[in-house]
Amino acid sequence: MSQFPVEPVEGIYLQSHSVGRPWLGAQQAVADRFFQPWSEQGEPWGQWLEGIGRFQTGLAKLIGGKPEQFCPQVNLSSALTKLLGAIEPDPKRAVLLMCEEDFPSMVFVAQQAQAWGWQLRLIPKGSDVTELPMWQSQLTREDVGLVFVTQVQSNTGQQAPVESICSFARDRGIRSVVDIAQSMGILPMQIESWQADAVIGSCVKWLGGGPGAGFIWLCPEFIPQLAPKDVGWFSHANPFEFDPHHFEYHDEAARFWGGTPSVMPYLLAAYALEQAAEVGIERIRAHNLALVDMLVVSCPQWIRSPTEVHRRGGTVIIDPGARLADVEERLVKLKVHYDRRELGLRLSPHLCNTPEQLQQVAELLSALAAK
Repeated sequence: MSQFPVEPVEGIYLQSHSVGRPWLGAQQAVADRFFQPWSEQGEPWGQWLEGIGRFQTGLAKLIGGKPEQFCPQVNLSSALTKLLGAIEPDPKRAVLLMCEEDFPSMVFVAQQAQAWGWQLRLIPKGSDVTELPMWQSQLTREDVGLVFVTQVQSNTGQQAPVESICSFARDRGIRSVVDIAQSMGILPMQIESWQADAVIGSCVKWLGGGPGAGFIWLCPEFIPQLAPKDVGWFSHANPFEFDPHHFEYHDEAARFWGGTPSVMPYLLAAYALEQAAEVGIERIRAHNLALVDMLVVSCPQWIRSPTEVHRRGGTVIIDPGARLADVEERLVKLKVHYDRRELGLRLSPHLCNTPEQLQQVAELLSALAAK
């Protein structure tokens, strides 16, 4: 059993890049924070909103920023849609720069945003997003107005030099939005130091906080310039004014909140944030690196994801080539939970895993790679 307080699962779970395992006590926490106020009080909204406040505080504690700079969102797609709709593109600098390797959902949003004046440009698949010069070559083009940066790519395991990219973009007057869906909960970060204009993320993957608890973080200097089109009473400076003839944007990130919020996902995610902070991100990252290294050493000729620490996320991608069927058959027999993408098999050791489990996987891979 893992030394960390996460729910066990049968077999060897290596899919935290998809859905992270829940923390021990998560079900009881949701019962205490959602159902108990609902059943014991006539009006639970006060405690529910306090719970969402704990979510914002947990984000700030784990990844930096201040609680009021975070606005809850259903998911990253919704967050990016609202954000792009709130920015008026300069016709002379209307290019929105993204990577062809970015998660398709983000690209879908950018395609639709062309109706608002944005012009989508994709950095070709196969580009080395871990190298700053590659980004600089794209950002020196005079028509780029906004760059979307995925900190860790889900399909390649590559980690982009976010802080350097955002700094270079800012010096050229280019807005920057960073996606931390595949890095939050596995990489130490202080997002305010990046000087990005916005950061979007969710809690379903490495954090083990379940789906539905996404967010936007906004640089304080950027907030007054944003006028979201998708609004509701929680976007209002005074949500409880109840005057249909007067709307004033909230002066913080909450202007992106919209109508009546969902509650349960944020209560669950708040608990996950608290647990992750208690374990410590540095300790979580060290555990991941040690286990990933066991896989890298076992079959170096099959590794398709970066091996240098500063260039990789938490996932190792292996391509067994002609031995793919053999490897998958053996992984299934060992009850290894994994998935496959274009570059190969994705394996993501995390807190639910022990060195003994990864040793089993490593020995399997080593034996097959040696044949």
